[in-house]
Amino acid sequence: MKRISILLICILLLTGCTNISKLSYDDIVKSFSSVKMASNIYRTGYKYYLPDGMSITDSTLYNETLKDANYTYYLHVDIISYYNKVDKAYQKNDKAIYSTGISYDDKKGYVEINLVENDKYLVEIMYNYAKIEVIVDKDNCNMAMLSAINILNSIVYNDIIIANMLGDDILSFSEEDFDIFETHHAEDDYIQIEDIVEDEDYQEVDTDLIN
Repeated sequence: MKRISILLICILLLTGCTNISKLSYDDIVKSFSSVKMASNIYRTGYKYYLPDGMSITDSTLYNETLKDANYTYYLHVDIISYYNKVDKAYQKNDKAIYSTGISYDDKKGYVEINLVENDKYLVEIMYNYAKIEVIVDKDNCNMAMLSAINILNSIVYNDIIIANMLGDDILSFSEEDFDIFETHHAEDDYIQIEDIVEDEDYQEVDTDLIN
């Protein structure tokens, strides 16, 4: 039964079938152990796959703002935690709409979904020393989760570049004060509700032109 579920998810990931709305959150989380997409975005010390229909609207050293047709996704890659192989246990949040730890390919993380307000849901997924957060409507939670999983599951680090960047003086490395191991829940303002409002001036960016 498990193999059938994973096969179904693989097909959905590749075809974009609308039946993903019928999958449970647990079924979607299982997609971490299925298809891994080839990288098409290259950054200093890491690379990842950006799904079709998504574009990059802002990028700093280890923070990316991504957007699909309706929502804004915030990606943070924690190079320092990766370099130090930090490992923190996730504590299940019984107050969340959905909360679970994840562990595949010796990589750990968590998925948490919380109701924010006005029927909007904060989806937080952390895996492989990177995290994505997005606020969506309930009907789009599944699609947002699949998009985030596709990205996080595809991240590949370049140990040589990272070691050269950080070296032994890791404490002097400048990085935004952001802990991917901590969830933000509904009371935090890391993602403002206004972020879910579609920008009328937004134009789709051709990801093939992004290095």
